Amino acid sequence: MAHRAGNAADGTRRERAYGSDLNRRQWRVVRKLIPVPAWLQGRGGRPEGYCHRVMIDGVLYLVNNGIKWTEMPVDFPPWKAVYRFFRRWAACGFLDAQHDALRELARKAAGKKARPTAAIVDSQSVKASWHVAAESRGYDGGKKINGRKRHLVVDTLGLLLVVCVTTAGLQDRDVAVPLLTRLRRGFIEVTKVWADGGYTGSLVAWARTKLGLDVDIVRRPDEAKGFVLLKRRWIVERTLAWLVNSRRLARDYEYLPAVHEAMVKWAMIRIMVRRVAAVEAPEPQSAG
Repeated sequence: MAHRAGNAADGTRRERAYGSDLNRRQWRVVRKLIPVPAWLQGRGGRPEGYCHRVMIDGVLYLVNNGIKWTEMPVDFPPWKAVYRFFRRWAACGFLDAQHDALRELARKAAGKKARPTAAIVDSQSVKASWHVAAESRGYDGGKKINGRKRHLVVDTLGLLLVVCVTTAGLQDRDVAVPLLTRLRRGFIEVTKVWADGGYTGSLVAWARTKLGLDVDIVRRPDEAKGFVLLKRRWIVERTLAWLVNSRRLARDYEYLPAVHEAMVKWAMIRIMVRRVAAVEAPEPQSAG
């Protein structure tokens, strides 16, 4: 049913059926952050054909369950409509705005300031599906993986600050230059960054001189055997584990790296909206 109230549209007739669907409290959080459509403000444009809530549930279902676009369940809008919604939000910046606003709310819900002052950087190589273009994949000799590598910068809660997807063959320290540059551009308050041994070398001095970032290399003890909990590094490694729990991200199925980055942000949106909704005041009950 075409919605008539823009970002206030939660009157869909579709029943909540899957674990990835937004419940009423979660939708109330998301609804406040969706920009008001231009057509509702008298600035022209075509009214939306489907409720925002249904479309968001469709994307979250795909990310969480790892299905093909063409196998969207029948209780969602047609897959082409959900796909257009996904691409449109990524292209116009709505996805970034939604993700960043939820991160600030999640930090406040955890008792932190809205803007982080410290971060952790790491990467994760994932195998690429057969249809991923050869020029956008590579071989990670250390992990023995042919595919792509997602590079993350997260805050001290493990929430995403910056993501960059490259071929798996690139070295972490090489990608860290544009990655940390983006971090400095978007988060001027961050002064401390923790990283693993893959970021050693001239990067530490470069980051201090050019960006004003203090990069602290957290090394694994030489005498350590088996699993060792490393200071600060466990936070970003936990975030990488969160991403793999979303089946669409357990393997790289995206033809374009930018689409993979968008999938990462949607997976984090699902995590953050649950955190924020858990501390939101319940909806007031009407009298009578």
